[in-house]
Amino acid sequence: MSGVARAGAEDDRRSVSDRPLDRTPGSLSEDRAPAPRRFARLRPGDRVAVIAPSGPVDPVRLRAGCDVLRDLGLEVTVGEHALDRVPLGPPAGTDGAGEGTDGAGEGWQRLAGQDADRAADLVAAWCDPEVRAVLCARGGYGATRLLGLIDWDKIIEAGRGTAPKILHGSSDVTALHAAFARRLGITTSFGPMTAGELLAEGAGERERALRHLRAVLFGPEDAGEGTGGTDLVGTCVLRPGRAEGLLTGGTLALLTALLGTPDAPPPAAGRIVFLEDVAEAPYRIDRMLTQLLRAGWFDGAAGIVLGPWHDCGDPAELDAVVAGRLGPLGVPILAGVPAGHGPRQLTLELGAPYRLDTGTLTLAGPPPPGPDGPGGPRGGLR
Repeated sequence: MSGVARAGAEDDRRSVSDRPLDRTPGSLSEDRAPAPRRFARLRPGDRVAVIAPSGPVDPVRLRAGCDVLRDLGLEVTVGEHALDRVPLGPPAGTDGAGEGTDGAGEGWQRLAGQDADRAADLVAAWCDPEVRAVLCARGGYGATRLLGLIDWDKIIEAGRGTAPKILHGSSDVTALHAAFARRLGITTSFGPMTAGELLAEGAGERERALRHLRAVLFGPEDAGEGTGGTDLVGTCVLRPGRAEGLLTGGTLALLTALLGTPDAPPPAAGRIVFLEDVAEAPYRIDRMLTQLLRAGWFDGAAGIVLGPWHDCGDPAELDAVVAGRLGPLGVPILAGVPAGHGPRQLTLELGAPYRLDTGTLTLAGPPPPGPDGPGGPRGGLR
C-alpha cells in the first residue's frame, strides 16, 4: 500500500471519539444502547494476530491457515501460547498447574494453554497498535473460561482514539463476540477460522468462503475483482416476512451458556438473530431455545436466521422444533443460511445492519462502509 494510502487509513483510525462506551451491566438500558461502532476494514499489508482462545491447535493446520492469510496480502503474527496444550483439569496427584501432562489423562479434554496465558495472548494482540485484527485459530471449548481473566480496562484503553479492530472467529468464540459487543460496543466478525479444516485443509467450499471472508473483512470495494458481495442465501422459509435490524447471535450453546453472566449477549429486541450449532440433538436445541425464550432474550426480535445445524439430526425434525419454539414470536424465519459449522462457512458482521427477505431467501449484508454508507471512511466510524 502506498504511503499516502496508509497515512489516510491511519487518519481514519484515529478519528473516532476518545469517550469510552460504558457497557457494564446495568449502566445503559439495552433499548437505548447506541448502534455498535463498525470495525475498520483491512487493507493489504495490514498486520493481523492469530490466537488460540479455546481448544488445542494442530500446528500443521495453523501454518497452512497462516499461509492463506498471507495470500490475502496480510502480515501474520501468532500468539505466544497458540500451540500450548494442557488438560481441562490437572491429573490427580499434580500441583494443579497441568504442565507437562500430555502423557497423563489420555482422552481428556484439552485446552490451548492455561486460561491466564490464553487471556494474555488475546489482550496482547488487541492492545498491540500494529495489529489491525485478532483472528482465532479454532473453536472447541474454553473461551468462556477467559472472560473473567481478560483485562477489559486495558482493552478499552487501547481502543481510545482509534476505529475498532476486528475480532474474528466462530463456534466457541461466540463467547468473545458477546463480551466484546457488550463491553466495547463494536461489531465483530463471525466466520471460518485460521486453523480450521475449511481454510487450512481446503475442505468444503473454501474458495467461496475465502471470497466472502475477504469481502467482509476488506470491504467489497477493496476485496478484489470477482470477490462478490456479502449477502447470504438460505434454503427454506419457516415463517415468511421481511425484517431489518442489527445482527446478533452466534452458536446457540454458547449464547445459552452466557445467560445470567456479566457477558450475556445483549437482548435481541429490534435485532435479527442468527443461530447455528453442531452435533446437538433436536431435543437439546429445543431445550436451549426454551431457556432463551423463558429468559426473555428473544422479546422484540425483528427476525430469525438459522444456519445449517451441522450434524444435528433429522433436518425435518429440526425445522419442526424451531418453528414450534420460535414461530409464535410472529417474525420472519429463514433457514439454511450457509454460516457456522459445516462445509459452507460464510462470514457475518455481528452488530452490523442487515436486511432479511424470505421472499428472495436472502440475508442482505450491511451497506459498504464509506462516504455513501454508515460508518464513514475506512468503515470504523459511527
